[in-house]
This record gives sequence, C-alpha cells and structure tokens, in this order.
Amino acid sequence: MAHKKVNLPYKICPICRRPFYWRKKWQRDWENVKYCSKRCASERHPNIGHNNT
Repeated sequence: MAHKKVNLPYKICPICRRPFYWRKKWQRDWENVKYCSKRCASERHPNIGHNNT
C-alpha cells in the first residue's frame, strides 16, 4: 500500500501552467526549481534572437 503524500508544496510551471509537486530529489534546491520537467526547461526561451519574417 502506497503512503499518502498530503500537504506537499507545489509550484506552477510557467511553460505548461500545470502544478508540480515537491520531490525528494529537489529537496536541496526547491527554491530554485522553476520547471516541472526537462522538456519545459528546454522550451523556456523559444525563438530568442530569431526573426520569423
């Protein structure tokens, strides 16, 4: 039986706008975690320096 994970802190990903919850692997760096996944982190600056004309 899995234990319940209540009252975990969460943040909203600025890319996909989905909530993501605290993970043990982020415990030392939770203050600096901004994105829910590597995919969203890689999409943080799309088209910077590019003119699509």
